[in-house]
Amino acid sequence: MNIVMVSSEATPFARTGDLGDSVSSLAEELAARDQTVTLILPYYPQAVAKLTTPLPPTEPLPVELKIKIGSRTVIGTVRKTRIAGGKIQVLLIEQPAYFDRPFLYNDGQRDYRDNCERFVFFSRAAVELIRHLKINPDIVHCHDWQTGLIPALLKIEHRNLPPLNETASVMTVHNIVYQGQFWHWDMELTGLDWKYFNWRQMEFFGQLNLLKTGIVFADAITVNSPEYARAIQTPEHGSGLHGVLRTRYEHLIGISEGVNQYLEVYRHAMRREDVTQFVLPKATSNTN
Repeated sequence: MNIVMVSSEATPFARTGDLGDSVSSLAEELAARDQTVTLILPYYPQAVAKLTTPLPPTEPLPVELKIKIGSRTVIGTVRKTRIAGGKIQVLLIEQPAYFDRPFLYNDGQRDYRDNCERFVFFSRAAVELIRHLKINPDIVHCHDWQTGLIPALLKIEHRNLPPLNETASVMTVHNIVYQGQFWHWDMELTGLDWKYFNWRQMEFFGQLNLLKTGIVFADAITVNSPEYARAIQTPEHGSGLHGVLRTRYEHLIGISEGVNQYLEVYRHAMRREDVTQFVLPKATSNTN
């Protein structure tokens, strides 16, 4: 199986918490089971400079990514390396204005004001890079709100456009609290039609919500345990997204068996089949 994992973090390149460790561990376990794995990340020069353990050397690729962000075109470049004994290809998307900063998401006190723009660019650049390099993945596995636009891009812009029309997406929610909510006018940055800014798809109480976007458009949604899958379907623990998660509960999988269960989820996502067999019953709550 050919798998592309897209994340804003992966150890050892960038890490603020469990997200980076989880992404790296899963990629390594998949590669150890002879799956073809490509990891796509932003390139954070200042974060890399702070690392105490040297990274494998990277080399620039002769690739220029021209990404439309609103009314502007933003240029990105790409660096490449390998990890896990050469089994995992790592592609680092370089855009200094967005990613050459002291911290990944904030200035130490407040979130960067252009976080929506930064990660819309990253999501679009990742899809364009996959297309440009002819990676032709079976699965694009997206992690958290920073990559939530990707399932929508695959479903909307590439649904009839080979080769990515055959690619399925999996969205992993590591922490439902962090959703990537932004001003409604940031919808312009996504490049998608405003018709998708509605309560069933990308809109959330008048704002753009990138995690909700990923949940709505992905072929499968995963979380780190069956218990968490149940909990986030309730008002107490769903951080406002319990309703949309309930509408997609047949595609919401709480992973209890590690990498083997992920492989099964991937297979079913590729066939666009029901994944009910992986899912606990819809959560109920007395507060409805």
